[in-house]
Amino acid sequence: MNTETRGYSLIDSGNGKRLERFGAFVLARPAPQALWRPRQPAALWDAADAAFERRGQDGEWRGLDRLPPSWPVEIDGLTALVKPTGFGHVGLFPEQAANWAFVALRAARGPRPYGVMNLFGYTGLATLYAARAGAEVCHLDASKAVVAWARENAAASGLADFPVRWIVEDAVKFLRREAKRGRRYHGLVLDPPAFGRGSKGEVWKIEDDLEALLAACREALDEAAEFVILSTYSPKFTPLVLANVLSDAFGDRGGAVEAAEMTIPEADGGRSLPAGVTARWVAKP
Repeated sequence: MNTETRGYSLIDSGNGKRLERFGAFVLARPAPQALWRPRQPAALWDAADAAFERRGQDGEWRGLDRLPPSWPVEIDGLTALVKPTGFGHVGLFPEQAANWAFVALRAARGPRPYGVMNLFGYTGLATLYAARAGAEVCHLDASKAVVAWARENAAASGLADFPVRWIVEDAVKFLRREAKRGRRYHGLVLDPPAFGRGSKGEVWKIEDDLEALLAACREALDEAAEFVILSTYSPKFTPLVLANVLSDAFGDRGGAVEAAEMTIPEADGGRSLPAGVTARWVAKP
């Protein structure tokens, strides 16, 4: 991953926070799992362009007036438009870098056409990696605003005309309709929220609804499907839990399941910040 000024780098972490460079700007944000001491001087932290401070269940940005509404960050030749949100995130999740690279590798060497569905696709880096590598991608999210954000990222990356279907819809409903239409995919990428509400007030809880989601995913898999990637930031899920869940859902198709903690290495290479968990079912090496 590009760690130059145009790109991303984790500068430091500790005391429940992380200091990150997103392109031209440095941001300080919460990282509750960072229970160690920072290595960089306090003056470097104090010089951050903006900081998000958690206040109970909510939070607020300090220094937003020093930032533009959005700005570009270069990631491996792609462009992500970073936008500070009221939730503290900025639309870029560098801990997913290994999954992006995996999707790109599979798409580049797969059969043609090669279909990838990115469920809960958010701002679309997995979509862009897959499309650039030659896949036909279906990008789905329940939020119209974040699908628009993903399309901005595609345009900024020069991929506006690549074969991507942009869908605003409930994931399970759409998967079932795709199965009825006979559309099948070689790879699925899923990053469901721990909790959410649909446009009609539907409640999503990952521990209650994940099984039904994966059952719908099975219906949308091609006979020659190669992978399913599942990630989560819910503290209830460990790599072993995700591995067992994917084994239940797809183990009868053969292949293997691998799982790991997602991490972000600090720029000096000394340590890494944990950031969620991920698992992959892979049909063959």
